Amino acid sequence: MMKPFARSPLRASAASGDPGRGDVPGGPETGRIWQRDASRAIASRWLDEARQHQQAVTALWIDIDRFRQINDTFGHASGDRIIHALARRIQAVAPANCPCVRMGSDEFVLLIKGQSPHDTELLARHILTKVAQPLALNGINIHPSVSIGLHRSQSGESANQLLERADRAMIDAKRHGGNRYVWSGQEEVPGVLGIERSRRELAVAATLHEALNCNGMWLRYQPVVRPDGSLEAVEALMSCAIGQPPVSPGEFIPVAEKIGMIDRLGEWSLVEGALCAARLHRQGWPTKVAINVSRAQLLSECFLTALHGALLYANVPPQWIELELTESLFMEPSPTVQNNLQRIREIGVGLAIDDFGTGYSCLANLKDLPATKLKFDRAFIMCLPDDRRALAIVNAMTDLAHRLGLIVVAEGVETQAQLTLCEDAGLDATQGYFHAKPMPEHQLLSWLETHHHER
Repeated sequence: MMKPFARSPLRASAASGDPGRGDVPGGPETGRIWQRDASRAIASRWLDEARQHQQAVTALWIDIDRFRQINDTFGHASGDRIIHALARRIQAVAPANCPCVRMGSDEFVLLIKGQSPHDTELLARHILTKVAQPLALNGINIHPSVSIGLHRSQSGESANQLLERADRAMIDAKRHGGNRYVWSGQEEVPGVLGIERSRRELAVAATLHEALNCNGMWLRYQPVVRPDGSLEAVEALMSCAIGQPPVSPGEFIPVAEKIGMIDRLGEWSLVEGALCAARLHRQGWPTKVAINVSRAQLLSECFLTALHGALLYANVPPQWIELELTESLFMEPSPTVQNNLQRIREIGVGLAIDDFGTGYSCLANLKDLPATKLKFDRAFIMCLPDDRRALAIVNAMTDLAHRLGLIVVAEGVETQAQLTLCEDAGLDATQGYFHAKPMPEHQLLSWLETHHHER
């Protein structure tokens, strides 16, 4: 699993003092930092030569720990200086006849021929010690470390297999905290369930790509109903219509976050939700549309641009849109997130604390949140009317939220008894299967007509 370059290749120059320039004994491939494109060819050649002499080749895959933190803190130029310095240290302790291949922005592979496992471990420890010496960077002493994966070639093994197994061992070393080495075969191997889960994630990712490219995504809407029967809002929930059975949001949203598609899905849901709000108002149903927003969206400096774009495209005022966020997002320390939250309120879009009571639930912070609505998690409602303690919490928090000027909603209402207790507690609205399941927009319009005549 070889990773692409994040920046320009590391160049070697004797005049500049950069690592790896100048021939040393051992042949034309040694004494230099070779680039990734040459890795397979070099590994293949060394395997062939080693087999002729009945020797094994050992690959040491070396990855700099926490390198992204250095880049994010000091910038790429400083990151490049760290790479150069650590490359020099690695080469200083590597055998003279050992080629060094640069596999990515902060990854290297050393190839060693005919060395015993014991000597390889000594070399790995030497690298760890050498790399760990402090480096001065912008007035701060950085204490770098690396993770090392070791793999000794087996009979009939290809160069790709040699490198892949060393890489896999390195990933396991990093998983256990870094600053260590792990031999291939000693790393944690995913069990059957892990492999099946990985295959399922790949399948879900493929389904998402197909759905976005052929209009296979759509929104379902669930009413949020006031005690008098009027609508407080409708919550928009993403659905994927591709695949049999269809993929649930609980499955495809985590995958979308993992593969970097959540921003695209989020922008799509903002536009579709805003268009639905416009259509509902045109057809005589003036209500807010609540759209769920992820952490990845709020961490983007482009989020406000996407929100403004959706409002302009649908030609709706900000008051017709509400964004639902989990408690933890409101507490997110990122300046970008906090700025986005403040700006969202400034333009007039509502903010709802979704699934309240299952995250931070910090009363000291509740007074400072820029929220307009609090939605109790269904965990507090599903145990009613039997759980009197849950009811006591709902009563107390409803009173507190009202004093803070928040609208209070209960999610997961499924029975008349639960509805009655929520209304007795003074909640402003309820949402759940007792009123309606999430439904497509055309079914929502029919439900609105029927519900209006029944009021």
